Amino acid sequence: MSATATASATSSAPAQALAAPAAALPPPAPLAYPPAPLHDLNLWLQALGQPGVWVELALLAVCVALALGLVWALRRGFKPDQYTSIWFGRSLIDGVLFPALLLALAYGARAVLVQQQELVVFKVAIPVLLALAAIRLGVKVLQVAFKDAAWLRPIERSISWGAWLAVLLWLSGLLPLLLHELDQITWQLGGTTLSVRNLIEGALSAAVVLIVALWVSAAIEARLLRKAVGEDLSLRKAGANALRALLMFVGLLVALSSVGIDLTALSVLGGAVGVGIGFGLQRLAANYVSGFVILTERSMRIGDMIRIDNFEGRVTDIKARFTVIRNLGGRESIVPNEMLLTNRVENLSLADPRVWQSTVVGVVYGSDVELVSRLLCEAALAQPRVLRDPPPVALLSAFAADGLEFTLGYWIADPENGPLGLRSMINRSILAGFLEHGVEIATPARVLPAVGAAPPAEVAQPPARRV
Repeated sequence: MSATATASATSSAPAQALAAPAAALPPPAPLAYPPAPLHDLNLWLQALGQPGVWVELALLAVCVALALGLVWALRRGFKPDQYTSIWFGRSLIDGVLFPALLLALAYGARAVLVQQQELVVFKVAIPVLLALAAIRLGVKVLQVAFKDAAWLRPIERSISWGAWLAVLLWLSGLLPLLLHELDQITWQLGGTTLSVRNLIEGALSAAVVLIVALWVSAAIEARLLRKAVGEDLSLRKAGANALRALLMFVGLLVALSSVGIDLTALSVLGGAVGVGIGFGLQRLAANYVSGFVILTERSMRIGDMIRIDNFEGRVTDIKARFTVIRNLGGRESIVPNEMLLTNRVENLSLADPRVWQSTVVGVVYGSDVELVSRLLCEAALAQPRVLRDPPPVALLSAFAADGLEFTLGYWIADPENGPLGLRSMINRSILAGFLEHGVEIATPARVLPAVGAAPPAEVAQPPARRV
């Protein structure tokens, strides 16, 4: 009996030594489940050789399989958009849901297993899963909030390297020592004493708060804009932009408070910013105010066809500072919002989507006017884009030097599809109709010298009179 107890105590000794904190660590607050220091590698190897490790590995494998199954079932049930979903992502393990579920299951398994034996595997698995969840959360939120940004890839790599470095320091037992040393580097800033540790913790707090704010705003914006069209789209876009700005501001205040900076000191900064806006940032502030005015009064909406400063196109996006206009040729113009309020803007879609277009053709004198008018109207009605109400009209617009000039006018309801292709089809129908009925198109008369003709004789000049 005593031999068995002695063997049990001997077998659990490495695990107990692994769970004990290093004696050389400084006095900061005790940490839950501190790992053994890096130099105690023999303790790690002895602990990993215990029979209970296989139970932990099996239980961790069950947690992984269960998390994968839950994510797969939820993906089939909700069918999320793989490009905008933060929870699910593009695969089973790409989103935030898989590491979050696995972390929750691992915590539950550890709580059950810690009553039975000393833990080794879960002391490594829990920090790793925490780092994985933090990496996936930061990366997916930034991917959804800032699509195709050039600086996004370096930020993602920085988040990954920072999280894995923290895990390595934690597992090696160096993290408390490093934090204690960073806490000793201090300097006085007014009435506040700051240390490098305070700055790092404040930066991390600000990053976490801003990521959560971006996550919440992206989720609300996706829900607001999911089924919005027309006027509701612009109004909901304005609400989403305002909510994002408010969340970012609140997150910044929370981050500053976590560092220990007195927020009353920001009153001076606020006054300086106000003076800067009044003198140097007038145009920038005017653009932001104009953007919210455009979105709230709905004088211009996403999807409208507008013409401003000889540039015509469709409004594809309205930001807080500028508006993106895409013309029919594919070129995009970024127009400051202030220009849309101070300049003359033609909105082709505001009151009536119908647009009048015309084409001009000339025929020789002596042509049948009624026949020409009928052929022009038939050529326009042959195109499905031309409206029947009001019908196309062919008018004798001028008596030109070379013939009779007719103007064919017609209405369309889809100007966003472009006028050039439709005008080309109508002109081709007109040409085919004229050729079929023998109508001759007027051509300018030109007086050209005959080939091989003698040049005109020079007029003899009278002799100069001698004075």
